Amino acid sequence: MKTADAVRRLADGLLSVAWAPCCAVCDALLRQPTAGAVCPACWRGVVRITPPLCDACGAPLPAQPSPAGPAPGGCGLCVAADFTQRPVTRHRAAGWYEGALRAIIHAFKYQGRQSLAEPLAALMREAGGDVLAAADLVVPVPLHPRRRRERGFNQARDLAERLGPPVGDVLRRVRNTLPQTTLAARQRRANVRDAFALAGRASLRTRAAVAGRVVVVADDVMTTGATLAACARVLRAAGAREVSALTVARVEARPPRRSPPPRPARAARRPPAARPAVAPGADSCP
Repeated sequence: MKTADAVRRLADGLLSVAWAPCCAVCDALLRQPTAGAVCPACWRGVVRITPPLCDACGAPLPAQPSPAGPAPGGCGLCVAADFTQRPVTRHRAAGWYEGALRAIIHAFKYQGRQSLAEPLAALMREAGGDVLAAADLVVPVPLHPRRRRERGFNQARDLAERLGPPVGDVLRRVRNTLPQTTLAARQRRANVRDAFALAGRASLRTRAAVAGRVVVVADDVMTTGATLAACARVLRAAGAREVSALTVARVEARPPRRSPPPRPARAARRPPAARPAVAPGADSCP
């Protein structure tokens, strides 16, 4: 162990002098390049999603729920909508898609920093341990072949193979959809509708890999959940017993901005009343 540490310190020193690598997020000089492409300060800046959480959608719950609040283990929306009837019955995410975590995911996804797959998957394993413990199969969200050639890799596949359970490439993307980040919520649902199908032309072997299994769909970011739900519907139709989802990050749902109410029109100023003319009197000048 001491020898390995000494070799690592020597490698870090040589790389720092010869290459001077910088953090993929903040551009600070990496003191330990062998530890990864992101500096410790940026990893500490990741805003995590911490318990208590809704057991279904994974959204944070109030630390001290009121007696009139949601049922134990579930948020108000999931309890009211019967989340068990939705395509994805449980979702977990490691952190919020903002700040440092957003920049780390961008470096991984768009700059080809595939070495970040392992530390990001470690965040997923920590956040989704309960989901992964029950999983028979992890299914990455597939890329369209054209997008896969352009990017060079599927980031969801890189994450999925580091989560622990067996990985099954049982889905394929049949339409090269628009990037979800460019669309509004309603447009995202339409964008991914019928965009996925079973791989292998829905062969008996593919169906056998899914039927009766507890499946976890893995991806990097969950925004509205439209992509995860579209994948889950295909898996449910193939006989999956339950479909959960696990992502590195989720976008914080914020209420839509409301336009401020129009200001009431100002009443028009009345012209000053004319002073009555004073009739000449005894005290007035002629």
